[in-house]
Amino acid sequence: MSVLSLSRPASRSTASLRAVFAAWIMRRRSRAALARLDDHLLADIGLTRADAIREKSRPFWNE
Repeated sequence: MSVLSLSRPASRSTASLRAVFAAWIMRRRSRAALARLDDHLLADIGLTRADAIREKSRPFWNE
C-alpha cells in the first residue's frame, strides 16, 4: 500500500519561506532608506516628504 502525500517537500517550502522573509526584509529596508532621503532627492524622484512618510508607515508585508 502506498501513501499519497499532497504536501510539498520540506526543501521547497523552506526555500519559499526564505524568499518571503527576504522580500519582507528588503521591502522594510527600502522603505526606511526612502524615508531617510532629503526633500531635494525626493523631489528628484517625484515624491514629497508626505509620500515618503506614508510609504515608510506601511507594514513590511504589504506590497
